[in-house]
Amino acid sequence: MGHDSGAQASATDDGAGALPDSGTPKLSRKDYEKALRKLQTELCILQDWVKSTGQRIVVVFEGRDAAGKGGTIRALTERVSPRTFRLVALPAPSDREKSQMYVQRYLAHFPGAGEIVIFDRSWYNRAGVEHVMGFCTKEQHKRFLDVCPEFEKHMTDNGITLIKYWLEVSNKEQKERFEARVEDPMRQWKLSNMDLPSRERWYDYSRARDKMLEATDTDFAPWYLIHSDDKRRARLNLISHFLGLFPYEASDAKKVKLPTRDKSKAYDDEVTIKDRRWIAEKY
Repeated sequence: MGHDSGAQASATDDGAGALPDSGTPKLSRKDYEKALRKLQTELCILQDWVKSTGQRIVVVFEGRDAAGKGGTIRALTERVSPRTFRLVALPAPSDREKSQMYVQRYLAHFPGAGEIVIFDRSWYNRAGVEHVMGFCTKEQHKRFLDVCPEFEKHMTDNGITLIKYWLEVSNKEQKERFEARVEDPMRQWKLSNMDLPSRERWYDYSRARDKMLEATDTDFAPWYLIHSDDKRRARLNLISHFLGLFPYEASDAKKVKLPTRDKSKAYDDEVTIKDRRWIAEKY
């Protein structure tokens, strides 16, 4: 199961499908950052293993609006190479893309050897927002749910590891997060034109989620659900789970030795730029 990530705390630790204990104390920033640093060190070891063994991995992040996908993805990727952990967050499809096969624009971003591609939203848009908001027909929605497992089976049969995460936030917590976005100028950019309708249509999104899970939660491409009311614990639990999916081992890396500066062509390189356009040092 790979290295001891220090927190094999999957969502099943408090019972399959059980709600987290509301009396659980908040995780302090100090404890969170200490645990996160340990997990991120393991992610760097995993990264070397992925490159050396030529793994091809796709990670799908889905969930309710304001469930914390962006922050979780940042925690997963901030200490690793963007050339190995490649993030894909596609905008709404163009008119040309709408005329293509539905999954075509996602296929262009699939990984080569030694890559992990993370989709912040994915082809599952059709099972969620497109279905609920009427951006696709009922027939297109039904066909997607029918065909999606076949598409994902083709992926996994061709050697791609597909990991799908659903972040679930409670009604109360989502409401509070949306209210914070409305009131805080530094968070208002997070409000999309789909956010307010998602509050109003909570149960429509719940039913869409249920249909999606029923149709596409398979043994070869399962859905993993994460309680995300507590953002810090959710991030740690997800990264710990992710690490536990792989039989990675630390490589025998050679010790890096910093070379000395070559002085054979030395000159006063600070004088040559002293009169250039330096910005004012206000801080």
